[in-house]
Amino acid sequence: MSTVRSIRELIEVEDPAWPSLCERFAAAVVPVEVLPVDMERACEVLYRLQVTAYSTLGALALPTGGLVVDHGWLRILGGGHGELPDLAAANEIGKPGGADTGKGSLTVAFDALGGQFAVNGGGLPGKVGEICFLGADTLRWEPIGAGHSAFIAWAVGGGAGDFYAGLRWSGWAEEVEELSPGEGLSIYPPLWSAEGRADIAGTSRRRCPLTELISLHLDMVDRMKI
Repeated sequence: MSTVRSIRELIEVEDPAWPSLCERFAAAVVPVEVLPVDMERACEVLYRLQVTAYSTLGALALPTGGLVVDHGWLRILGGGHGELPDLAAANEIGKPGGADTGKGSLTVAFDALGGQFAVNGGGLPGKVGEICFLGADTLRWEPIGAGHSAFIAWAVGGGAGDFYAGLRWSGWAEEVEELSPGEGLSIYPPLWSAEGRADIAGTSRRRCPLTELISLHLDMVDRMKI
């Protein structure tokens, strides 16, 4: 039986990851906003996750409400900020993959279109510990070939540019920057349809809560049995 560690044990570690993360953010090639956090809430998140501040996951949960990266295209989860869920609450919205593949995963980030990134704990494709991505255009979980720490480096290093090349339109940055951290873009026709994928610039886009988008996509995954 695993021992539940106290919040003090989780926080007071040698060589915490936060200082090196700050250096990485300072050298980022895309805008990175560190959201403020309520420390009482952050400590509760860390305690529920049972990860230490030595890890990248723990380092993000404790001193940040999350990260807004690349003009807001990526929302990397931390201790929670406003309507942006914290790392613990995000995994109560609906387990990644719907009813069939929801066990053994931890959601760690969203994109502005309602896509999400999760650490595979054994319930998703690929290796355990690898990040998997559920795209709003595919509604299919796919491993990206990196763990959580490498994913953070990829995100602040501008990796989303190539990754989302077919899903960005002229003026996307200005449009996404207007969203709050807890909002995303609901697109019609939806990106999982041929019409939506064919001309994203010509779609109708409205702002809505990210949690609403996530729930919609997970529901569609379950319905389509992907």
